[in-house]
Amino acid sequence: MNTTGTVVVIGAGPGGLAAAMLLASQGYRVKVMEKQAYVGGRTSAVKLGDYRFDRGPTFLMMPGLLEDMFHSVGRSLHDYVQLKEIDPLYRLQFGSIRFEATRDRKRMLAEIERCFPGESAGYERFMEEEGKKFKRVMPLLQRPFQRVADYVKPDVLRALPRLNLRDTVYGRLSRYFQDERLRYAFAFQAKYLGMSPWECPGTFTILSYIEHAFGLWHPIGGVNRICGAMADVTCELGGTIHLNSGVKQVLTSGGRAAGVLLESGERVDADHVVINADFGTAVTQLFEPGQLRKYNTDKINSLKLSCSAYMLYLGVNRRIDLPHHTVMFADDYPRNVRELMGGSLSGDASIYVHNPSAIDPTMAPEGKSALYVLMPAPNLKGATDWSDERVKAEVKAYVLDRLEREPELAGLRSDIEEEAVITPLDWEQSIHVYQGAAFNIAHSVDQMMMLRPHNRFQDARNCWLVGGGTHPGSGLPTILESARISAGLIMKSDGKAAPFHQKSQGIVQPGTIRPMMKGRGSV
Repeated sequence: MNTTGTVVVIGAGPGGLAAAMLLASQGYRVKVMEKQAYVGGRTSAVKLGDYRFDRGPTFLMMPGLLEDMFHSVGRSLHDYVQLKEIDPLYRLQFGSIRFEATRDRKRMLAEIERCFPGESAGYERFMEEEGKKFKRVMPLLQRPFQRVADYVKPDVLRALPRLNLRDTVYGRLSRYFQDERLRYAFAFQAKYLGMSPWECPGTFTILSYIEHAFGLWHPIGGVNRICGAMADVTCELGGTIHLNSGVKQVLTSGGRAAGVLLESGERVDADHVVINADFGTAVTQLFEPGQLRKYNTDKINSLKLSCSAYMLYLGVNRRIDLPHHTVMFADDYPRNVRELMGGSLSGDASIYVHNPSAIDPTMAPEGKSALYVLMPAPNLKGATDWSDERVKAEVKAYVLDRLEREPELAGLRSDIEEEAVITPLDWEQSIHVYQGAAFNIAHSVDQMMMLRPHNRFQDARNCWLVGGGTHPGSGLPTILESARISAGLIMKSDGKAAPFHQKSQGIVQPGTIRPMMKGRGSV
């Protein structure tokens, strides 16, 4: 294969690794520069003694996207990663009601009638109507939006009647369900976008549809294994990944990216620079003051950011009898969301508990559990002083008190033998997430498609964006699509055809996930 040129990728998160893998397969000399000592970014592993946790995402949606991506570079995903379907999808707790959602249609209808009598017909309407929307919206997430003309293409015109841009997620769900709690059960996914369901565009009801139509999947060893697999393939294809190699500056010449300056002082020249660093962090730290025109200080300060997350990683010296995913809703969920989005900590918070040990014995020693606890919290533009040790102690006590009210978690404190905390301030200072906005730039109508930072970075030629801060948005499936889009644009700019086009729309039917072949695994 003829070598095409040199590409420097800043950041070994899932978007950067996917772009690196795709471009390395086409003969580019790919160099991934990662500031941390590990790959994955927000999708990396946390290790505490003998316990293992995912740092951020805790499930894989639409694995067919990843299967296609590996296939396009001559590999099989299942040679590297073993996937297991999560069933039930999650347990949702509303006071004394424990609602366990599943993509098994018959069981799901029965569960709705058990918990919310008379609502099953609304669920069937939801699945039918949102399925039609999904088919129209998905093509828009698989190509770039860089100019006004991109809005008048046939796929947009077909999708427009179903985008529901003038409605909200909660408004759409009110058309299907009468019980408020059931609306919340299909609205909380707006958290993946860091937004309130009362403000999130109605387009994004497809998130809960995707979960119920195609299921949720757990890679054995954690979602971080996906990043390890892409790192392996990148290296197999001739790319290199440099850990502990932070980038200090993107170098430009004549308005185009010419390489990067590392924190060590080394200069690395490149024909293309792909930025997978957090977008807000990248534009405020990787360019000289005054160098950027489109994304100057005023523009960055005006961006609407997602909420953040307060995290507890707990190694527990006993088996915890909880499903893989549990969401404990606040007693007053609307107030909880209003306070969160208004920048204040809620005195009645919703809490998510990830218990991967329920289906994956590799995450904790036998007879023990690795619990990941997330409480949505305001980003650093909020009023909380996360540098105050008293505040951190109070928040931790609140979360543990709430957990111990559950019968399965009674006496939890006495069984914790390993623990770590990530606050919104830690997201910014240790993981380099701008303003601690863990879910990146918000997905408001004025920050979608062409109005979101473009895949072809507007402030420098031959500079490209991947990750949650560009089109099509945050969340693993869309981050992977951003990598596919940007890699294709790079090849197009070099006069080459990109062979990695989407085929499956991420749809995987029961029984199609094969076990991992022996003899190969990710780092």
